This record gives sequence, C-alpha cells and structure tokens, in this order.
Amino acid sequence: MKELPLIVRELGRAEYEPTWRAMSEFTDRRDGDTRDELWLLEHPPVFTLGQAGRREHVLAPGEIPVLQVDRGGQVTYHGPGQLVAYPLLDLRRRGIGIRQLVNGLEQAVIEQLAGYGIEAARRDKAPGVYVDGRKIAALGLRVRRGCTFHGLAFNVNMNLEPFRRINPCGYEGLETTTVADLGGPESVERVGRDLVASICRVLRYSVGDSAPGTGAVSAGGG
Repeated sequence: MKELPLIVRELGRAEYEPTWRAMSEFTDRRDGDTRDELWLLEHPPVFTLGQAGRREHVLAPGEIPVLQVDRGGQVTYHGPGQLVAYPLLDLRRRGIGIRQLVNGLEQAVIEQLAGYGIEAARRDKAPGVYVDGRKIAALGLRVRRGCTFHGLAFNVNMNLEPFRRINPCGYEGLETTTVADLGGPESVERVGRDLVASICRVLRYSVGDSAPGTGAVSAGGG
C-alpha cells in the first residue's frame, strides 16, 4: 500500500455541533481529487448518542447537553482533556474497508500506548481500546459515498465523572481511564502529535500539510 498525503488540522477547542456540520459538509462536497484530512480537537462537555443509541443509557446528564448524531455506536461523552480525532478519508482511494479502518485506528492507539509503557488491547464486538478492561478510547464512524467522518475519542487527561452519568457505549458499569492516570503524557497536544504519527504509520499516510483550523469551524470555542 503506497503512502498518501494527509492534511492535519488542529482545531483547538470547538463546539460539537458546528464541527459535526463542517465534517458532514466536507464529506458531501469532496471529490476524487480531494485530499484526505485528519482533524484534531477537544470538545466542551457533551454527550452524544449514535445511530444505535438508546436514551435509557443516558442515566443522569444533568447540565451536560445530549445530542443525537449520525455516527455509529451508542452513547459517549466528550469533554476537555479528551483528544478527538476525525479521519475524513476516501476509503476506496485508500483501498480499505470500514472494518480495516476501525482495526487500523485501534492498532494505532494500541501501538502509541505501548510507546508510553501502557499495555492496551481491543475487545471483540466492542470497538475501542481498553486497558485492564477499562476503556481509554472510543470509536464511532459514519461512511457516506465511500468516505468517512466522525471518528475517535481518546481520554488523555480529563475528568471521568461524566462517564458515570451514562452507560458508556451501551455497557452498564463500564469503567474508563485516561493516559495521564496510567502514567503517560498529560498533554493533549503531545498525545495528538503522537497519534498523528501512529495513524500515518499504520494506515500508510504522510503528513502533506498542517493547518491551525478550517474556515467551517472556529477553534477555541466553548
């Protein structure tokens, strides 16, 4: 598999809904010549319910908003200190299917954590990455016209209390953890740089450009 160029956009902290609209619009207007992109950001506190999401898994949201969205999967939480990575990829051009992409993203996180001295693994029929049974990264993707949006939420250095207000990914009592709690880096920016390198290595991309944001999403919101 030959390397393809990847544009990396660092969006800082951005509200969930405008970001969702922006990646959906990007996917709708892209064509065969549009380069693949990876968006890195943090979201203000929000619970999101995927297409399979059931409201009974949202136990006590309190002041945190709940959004129904069009990604795969159940309910999850996003908040400051969590690295969110949205791979906007043309799967047909890359020559892989959605299962290969999910496996590749999981493998990229597993290899990255190994570099921090943290042993992680995937779990059958429960996408994401786990350390001693506790979830450290969640995955939820959408494919439209052979192209992906939504993506990966990686717990770096965040308050985990809101996860106790839901059944994470639809699993009652599922515990979560963070990179920092396991002795890894505390910086979202550092983990973001390492994630880009790991994704590029596993999925065979080269960083063709890096940008502070995109006109459709304002960084630093929330």
